Amino acid sequence: MRTGSEPRTARSALRARFWLSLWGLLWALFGMVAFVITGRTGWAIACGVLLAIVTIDLAVVLRRIRQGPHYQPGPGVPPYRPPDDRP
Repeated sequence: MRTGSEPRTARSALRARFWLSLWGLLWALFGMVAFVITGRTGWAIACGVLLAIVTIDLAVVLRRIRQGPHYQPGPGVPPYRPPDDRP
């Protein structure tokens, strides 16, 4: 059932975002180190910027996971207020 408030009540798969950002963190770190070793400064800076963005995203995801079920409701909690069936 659509309530019209989906953008406001949309939920994210936080565990999937956690693992994907962890994967991105590892690759950005590896890329930055590899480009620093080979002397490609521009690519190393690009990987460093990507590393910073991924680290911030990982911190946000971990914060939201730790906030608990209010911010990450389970299958028993509807993502919207149930419609009022009273006439």
